[in-house]
Amino acid sequence: MDYIIGQSPSPNARPGASAAAPGGAAPSAGAAVISDGNQNTFMRDVVDASRSVPVLVDFWAAWCWPCKKLTPVLEKVVTSAGGRVRLVKIDVDANQALAQQLGKIGLPLQSIPLVAAFWQGQILDLFQGAQPESEVRRFVEGVLKAAGGALPAADLIALARKELDEGRAEAAASAYSQVLEIEPENPTAWGGLVRALIVMGDEEGAADALRDVPAAIAEHAEIKGARAALDLKREGRKAAEEAESLRARLAANPKDYAARFELSAALNAAGQKAEAADELLTIMKEDRAWNDDAARLQLIRLFEAWGHDDPATVAARRRMSSLLFS
Repeated sequence: MDYIIGQSPSPNARPGASAAAPGGAAPSAGAAVISDGNQNTFMRDVVDASRSVPVLVDFWAAWCWPCKKLTPVLEKVVTSAGGRVRLVKIDVDANQALAQQLGKIGLPLQSIPLVAAFWQGQILDLFQGAQPESEVRRFVEGVLKAAGGALPAADLIALARKELDEGRAEAAASAYSQVLEIEPENPTAWGGLVRALIVMGDEEGAADALRDVPAAIAEHAEIKGARAALDLKREGRKAAEEAESLRARLAANPKDYAARFELSAALNAAGQKAEAADELLTIMKEDRAWNDDAARLQLIRLFEAWGHDDPATVAARRRMSSLLFS
């Protein structure tokens, strides 16, 4: 939404002031990240402040039970953002003139709690009703992205992925651990930490991390994928010890699908994803029903372990689809 709330200048505005900084910028010195607002300070604390940093406005009332559930969640998420977004709390009953003015531009303040995000003097987005922390965090991430910024955790995850992609697993593990200090229930960080530990060869540490994953996210796709990656690593290590004998068996009999299946596990353990997929796709091409569809099912496990947006997954899935639907 792009409602314009007013264009009156701030009493502290400087003639010819430069454009606002991106939404990821920290607030000015002394600015409160979380504060109580009212109809007299709304222009200064919300509209004018939003020209430099996104501002969330929590519209609440003392009689509103869902408001009491939502406000602490908002405060937690905003605090974890490290100054990249502010929160202003406004009691609608104590500020009825403001509520009436905002109602004229379409804000549904008759149904609270309501949270509106302001950026550049306009309402950027809003939501109603009490929401779980994950949804509030997703909302704030969207606001920051639209404002050209990101939550600290998002920055750290991007850094960790880059480190892992470039072979610096210890640095990646460190970055993922920092995310978990900020967001203990971040499934991407838990999954990334486990994968980094696997790459480092610390399978025991990876198993410990999986045991420490909070129950609330234990079945998240990121966690299931990390768990599959550890299982496949362990299976592949045993197969890797027999790789030469497996290749010898295939040389003697190319239709020894059991050997080809085990060789795929060894190749995956060695990080040779495309080659591991090739062996399973060969089985599917020659005998799709072999061992109760074991090759296809194993490929799906690999996709889960690698991540569904991994280039190796995308390429192998495309080839598998061609086989299945040809």
